[in-house]
Amino acid sequence: MIPASRSRALARAICVAHSRHLSTTPNPSSIATPIASVLIANRGEIALRVGRTASDLGVRCTTIYTDPDATSQHALSSPFSVNLGATNAYLDGERIIRVAKEQGCDALHPGYGFLSENSAFARRCVEEGLVFIGPPWKAIESMGNKSRSKEIMIQAGVPCIPGYHGGNQDPEYLLGEARKIGFPVMVKAVKGGGGKGMRIAMTEGEFLDKLESAKSEGRNSFGDDEMLVEKYIATPRHIEVQVFADKFGGVVALGERDCSLQRRHQKILEEAPAPNLAEDIRQDLWEKARAAALAVGYEGAGTVEFIFDNDTNEFFFMEMNTRLQVEHPVTEAITGEDLVSWQFKVASGEPLPLDQAAITKRIAERGWAIEARIYAENPNQNFMPDSGKLIHLRTPKISDSVRIDAGFIQGDTVSSNYDGMIAKLIVSGPTREVAIRKLYAALQEYEVVGLSTNIEFLKRICKSEDFIKGDVETGYIQKHNDELFIPETIEPETFAQAALSVLAKEQASKRANFPTGPHGQSTGFAASNERQFTFLTSASEPEKFHVTLNQTSPNMYSISVEGPSISETYNNILCQPSSSSPNSISTFFPSTRIESTVIANEDKLTIFQRGKKTELTLATPSWYEKALGLKDVTNSVLAPMPCKVLRNEVKEGDEVEKDQALVVIESMKMETVIRSPHKGVVAKLVHKEGDICKAGTVLVLFEENDAPDA
Repeated sequence: MIPASRSRALARAICVAHSRHLSTTPNPSSIATPIASVLIANRGEIALRVGRTASDLGVRCTTIYTDPDATSQHALSSPFSVNLGATNAYLDGERIIRVAKEQGCDALHPGYGFLSENSAFARRCVEEGLVFIGPPWKAIESMGNKSRSKEIMIQAGVPCIPGYHGGNQDPEYLLGEARKIGFPVMVKAVKGGGGKGMRIAMTEGEFLDKLESAKSEGRNSFGDDEMLVEKYIATPRHIEVQVFADKFGGVVALGERDCSLQRRHQKILEEAPAPNLAEDIRQDLWEKARAAALAVGYEGAGTVEFIFDNDTNEFFFMEMNTRLQVEHPVTEAITGEDLVSWQFKVASGEPLPLDQAAITKRIAERGWAIEARIYAENPNQNFMPDSGKLIHLRTPKISDSVRIDAGFIQGDTVSSNYDGMIAKLIVSGPTREVAIRKLYAALQEYEVVGLSTNIEFLKRICKSEDFIKGDVETGYIQKHNDELFIPETIEPETFAQAALSVLAKEQASKRANFPTGPHGQSTGFAASNERQFTFLTSASEPEKFHVTLNQTSPNMYSISVEGPSISETYNNILCQPSSSSPNSISTFFPSTRIESTVIANEDKLTIFQRGKKTELTLATPSWYEKALGLKDVTNSVLAPMPCKVLRNEVKEGDEVEKDQALVVIESMKMETVIRSPHKGVVAKLVHKEGDICKAGTVLVLFEENDAPDA
């Protein structure tokens, strides 16, 4: 690894030698047309992000929303907001264009996703007299087709990965091409993006199944199942270069980003600059990215994505995203520039605000930035998407080096109809090491209750030794699976805090003359001030822990915690409400004071304590279950989220093994395989292909005499 000081000095020297594509400084007065009003054709955090900059520029914003988004933050952010109705209306280009004209908008900003890379939509905007804040439609068309884009890149001298990009889509023919390339190979939807419509075939035997799965996802996500086949690099990094071009032939690179930390072929953590990258390779990447932009007559913001081979230090063009990227804030952090502002300026006919030399100098001076995507998903269940109401949300404190771009606030609902990203957390620091520590500290402050998130998983990445060293690759999560998914140890004080919080809420409920329910009733013939609680952990095989509280005086307790590998007793413990939050308690244990925030959602408890999140279930007493006639549901498989059934993988009467695929569902535009929790015989498939199911709906029933077999 090149020392930072030498690397930055070399960067400044090299930038002089690579100045042939610098931005020009013409007089823009003859063509510049200020934008006074814009329609933001997107939702969530990117709609809010674009709106903030537009407002700073004095541009009037019109937002659009659908029925599920009627009370969303972006819909409420502008007095000029139009309801499109149906869930999929963000893809109704003609309707959106009509709204823009009816609202008197000069321009349209597509954000990312949805119609942002739809060349026909961009063309229609121009035909209707709207400024499309993005590249020319011909550039989108050229780069949107992965096969055509690679042809253009080869002609421009940009290296491309070996593969088949032709029109013959016969599965057997594609298998033959895969044999020529050599396994493993990757099959990708030609019009795909965002990790969708992409599968890896490690062997010839699984190629056709992977091909069909990718085709299915391509049809569902993009309405197109044409595939390309490429050589799969075993230890790749995903490195991309942010480019910007104006109408005068000026093209600059605003540095690179490493986006190698991924799951489901989708990024979860991005950083700039890329770690452990030799400066000559860095500058070559920038040069090739500028060449790619020039080859298609590009204008505006774009990202040229490369696969970097860790074994050979070679890089290959992968694709060009003809829009603003989700991870653009890390580039803003290392350049000090507002890229959305640049988009407005370039679209209105102004030249690029900075040339390549100035940008390179900025990057050399501004250190490091990292972005973590906060997703509604469960990493412990193969990152299965989740949805639900944010019943509790506490975010890190914002500062010059900590930024949050979010589309939700406490009380909002993350819908299964759209992408499950809750927010983006961006931190910066003078070095990569400092930035990682800041990211970890900020993640410790993040509190989310109401749905599953990847926050605890991101914390583990921050502590992963190879990540700290910068030894990253796109297969990092799989390679470090044992380290990243090690079961968390729950401290006895956490169980004590959970019990103290439940008791405090019950006592407050009594004072308010509300019934207390079945939990924490007096046990046996003990005195009325002794209470016992039983908690279940959230592990795949839950464990029981018992907590006994004996209140000796106001706010004073004796506590015992019993469970697997735990037997602790604490005497004369002071516990009192915390001044920081109505849901927090402060307890003085023998050797330390612990402050915990405990959020109750029915029988689920979420404890935030010393930067760590713990989820417990308050066990319902057996007598109460019998009184209510609660049924055992071990003989059924439920939908984990609102979803659409794509296909059933088994038939009624089939004998299945534990972890065998049962049903394939789609939620948040992602396919998820539902697997059998145990060995058994399928009694009934409750839903057929195409059915829409609510969360908790029974998908598969097993024969009643089939006992769960772990």
